Amino acid sequence: MQYYSTNGKSPKVDFKEATINGQAPDKGLYFPETIPTVPKDLIENITKYSNEEIAYQVIKPYVGDAIPEAELRRIVSETVNFDIPVVKITDDISALELYHGPTLAFKDIGARFMSRCLGYFVKDRKEKVIVLVATSGDTGGAVANGFYDVPGVEVVILYPSGKVSSVQEKQLTTLGKNIHALEVKGTFDDCQQMVKAAFMDESLTFKLFLTSANSINVARWLPQQFYYFFAYKQWADKQHPPVISVPSGNFGNICAGILAHITGLPATHFIAACNANDIVPEFMKTEIYQPKKAVATISNAMDVGNPSNFVRILELFHNKFLDLKKVLSSVSISDDQTKTTLKSVYQKTKYLLDPHGAVGYLALEEYQQSHPGQKGLVLETAHPVKFYDVVEPVIGETIPIPPTVQQQLKLEKKSMVINADGELLKDFLLGM
Repeated sequence: MQYYSTNGKSPKVDFKEATINGQAPDKGLYFPETIPTVPKDLIENITKYSNEEIAYQVIKPYVGDAIPEAELRRIVSETVNFDIPVVKITDDISALELYHGPTLAFKDIGARFMSRCLGYFVKDRKEKVIVLVATSGDTGGAVANGFYDVPGVEVVILYPSGKVSSVQEKQLTTLGKNIHALEVKGTFDDCQQMVKAAFMDESLTFKLFLTSANSINVARWLPQQFYYFFAYKQWADKQHPPVISVPSGNFGNICAGILAHITGLPATHFIAACNANDIVPEFMKTEIYQPKKAVATISNAMDVGNPSNFVRILELFHNKFLDLKKVLSSVSISDDQTKTTLKSVYQKTKYLLDPHGAVGYLALEEYQQSHPGQKGLVLETAHPVKFYDVVEPVIGETIPIPPTVQQQLKLEKKSMVINADGELLKDFLLGM
């Protein structure tokens, strides 16, 4: 498999180079040259396959010969070695719970896969690799956990000060060793811009080997297809595939789901459920893509004003808007609506959503009102305990804290506070 840049000005590369580079030299995103088709038997007899085999079959065409079969099977097995259940909430809505991994968030899948791929690729390199990543919440913890103590790799995580939950902050600031946290006085978009500027700075990239662990990296983005297949494996009514509602911020997750659908995964429709950051909902109404300054919300992991991965979604549909609208719709949900949904679902069903899942739930519920009879799936992307400071006042109850989180909350935060200034990041990187 070869990968080209969405900007069209860089040479094509294989999976190894795309993973190591992170972003293409022309600052575009790498995109697979051909879209594979999953084996028909995998779909028709999916309940007979293990999750490890499903994941291997899905990812193998994208990896090509870059990783030997035995090694790739090991990486895949270690990536998906925790439960990813579909849980019924009502007769018409179920949740795909993606928070049973080590950092209680969906990004564990992509981070675990990428860290193991990159570790394999750099094991014989003499130079140190620096993984540079911006996070609006869960990416930081997942990347920190996935890359912790990986030989030859240093990780630098930028996160917006005061705009991630206390649990998220502990997960990305307490590990130490090769994990370095920079607390930026600004927004996630500021963090993301600083990271992009670092990759564009030739005086920096000449001296340092930088790569990205955001979902712009194909090794983070592509394995997110796995759990869409796992969901279909558990879906009872194979003749009527689900409408899938995905809480969406940087759009890597839903882009992976749509990619899985194009390769052969049955799905009725996709909903990009956004918070007040309504760039894509507005685009779906007007065909005008207008980035904005990110707005802070209680579903903070989706506080993105210029979603990087939306360009890949457009690429999947060859920029044909009418084709895109047949598969994808998008809505914006307010904080008040999020709280109301979280509370009402808990009172009626005793199922506890996190704020991001609540956004996805209401978006799906609204879609079903105009499409009666269609059952759906909402992706529960993080454990509610990660947002206990938001959830507990809404439901009026205390959320039991898992033992792993209890221990992490006791650890000392280790971070450096910096202004949203690319030169300060550059100085830090050169001083490592």
